[in-house]
Amino acid sequence: MNTAQLRYKRIQKELISLLKNPVENCSAGPVDDNNLDNWHATIIGPTETPYEGGVFNLDIKFIAEYPYKAPVVKFKTKIFHPNISSVDGSICLDILKNQWSPSITIDKLLLSLCSLLSDANSKDPLEPEIAHMYDINRKKFNTTAKEWTLRYASC
Repeated sequence: MNTAQLRYKRIQKELISLLKNPVENCSAGPVDDNNLDNWHATIIGPTETPYEGGVFNLDIKFIAEYPYKAPVVKFKTKIFHPNISSVDGSICLDILKNQWSPSITIDKLLLSLCSLLSDANSKDPLEPEIAHMYDINRKKFNTTAKEWTLRYASC
């Protein structure tokens, strides 16, 4: 079996696993049934966070080296967060960079993204100004994040 076949088999296995055991407040699957390399994911903002009530859309692109290298994941919904680019939706998360392992599955990745929404990492920000606000004025951060959630992530 070549690497493309192995990748395809792995992605198919993860899709079946997600369908059988969905991740709470998340969904993910192929954009098109004929192309397993491009997925759409949705995360419902965690309760008791400024993202509560928001529905956040993401793109997941499986690269040729998957599962040995992380998929490319980006938020399509604008979000006010220290670790997520407000410009292009890029995500600063260790498991999408240097801490990726083939043992990480999409369901674990979705759980990690939910956790990131609940608990930002201001020490390794993608948006330094937002991280600064998160650290020194959490009330203002929460207010702004709630406003963005209402504006960009509400149904």
